Amino acid sequence: MDFKFFIPTKVLMGVGCVQNNKAELSRLGKRALLVTGRNSAKASGALDDIIAALKAEAIEWELFDQIGENPTFAAVEAGGEAARNFKPDMIIAIGGGSPLDAAKAIAVLAVNPIRAYQLYEGAFPAAPLPIAAIPLTAGTGSEVTPYSILTDDERQTKRSFSDPRLFPQVAFLDARYTRTQSREVTVNTAVDALSHAIEGYLSKRSTPVSDCLALEAIRSFAKACNALIVGEFTLADREELLYASLLGGIVIAQTGTTAVHALGYSLTYFYQVPHGRANGLLLGEYLRFNEPVVTEKVGAVLAALGLKSVNAVKELMNRLLPSDEVYTQEDLRKFVAIASEAANIVNTPRQPSREQLVQLLEHSLTCKA
Repeated sequence: MDFKFFIPTKVLMGVGCVQNNKAELSRLGKRALLVTGRNSAKASGALDDIIAALKAEAIEWELFDQIGENPTFAAVEAGGEAARNFKPDMIIAIGGGSPLDAAKAIAVLAVNPIRAYQLYEGAFPAAPLPIAAIPLTAGTGSEVTPYSILTDDERQTKRSFSDPRLFPQVAFLDARYTRTQSREVTVNTAVDALSHAIEGYLSKRSTPVSDCLALEAIRSFAKACNALIVGEFTLADREELLYASLLGGIVIAQTGTTAVHALGYSLTYFYQVPHGRANGLLLGEYLRFNEPVVTEKVGAVLAALGLKSVNAVKELMNRLLPSDEVYTQEDLRKFVAIASEAANIVNTPRQPSREQLVQLLEHSLTCKA
């Protein structure tokens, strides 16, 4: 048995975890830049909780709340400038995957005089500022990964850069903060977590440890699946989904993602399909495509979901993610051309040709004749 496993983030989960563990913030520094979106942090209650904790610990802070969905190079460069002006010694990221990913880029730009595109060149000798992460959605798992995913308009796609120093130092997971999310957002983000678990479990880079965590994440998703279908969530349901998201993040921190993410990014970039939804539309056919080479693993995924076939996975995704989007053959080939250049495509257990990727999209999406 030969594998590596690295997860340096301290995870604190439970109701009131910010207030109960506020001393953790003092260990990171005495000046904090809070990175978030315009409204969600306040509405969720997370912003008030973190400000109260900062005041109790005599930590100075400033708010940068300019992060939108699918953050751009311009957005993180503005955040980097705000950080250089304020001179914090830590970053506190509050939000869904977009603010958390943007905060990682800002943590680099705060101490390195570079442009955002240079993040992909590894050109940042100064260590990023330490990060505390507070997720407001149960999906991306960004609070326990070294990845930052930004929108690259020049390449017309979303791109990820990573560095072990981008793992948040501490993550506070309080499911109460996810209660303000709509059913649609809750479903989309939950499917994102499921996608992480399935992709990580099937990935060529999977390990015995990541496999255990992936199956546990899938089982947790399954426990909350009825709530996702009905659209009514208890706090226990939301905790289950937040737990699944956490585990999915830990998994992809070890294994990376695969062709599902590589293809899904184009649906998001060109048609504004939410990230988790884009992944979910492709999951069933992705399992079918890989089943011949990882038959036992696909069977284990089905068992963890409590389903009997790949078709049942497709039916579940269709129920959770009803779709009326229509794509052209030109769209599909453009998506495949972009995905084929993505680094994560090589993690796919059955390496697809471009034509096979086109077929996967044809069988997953509604296409014009």
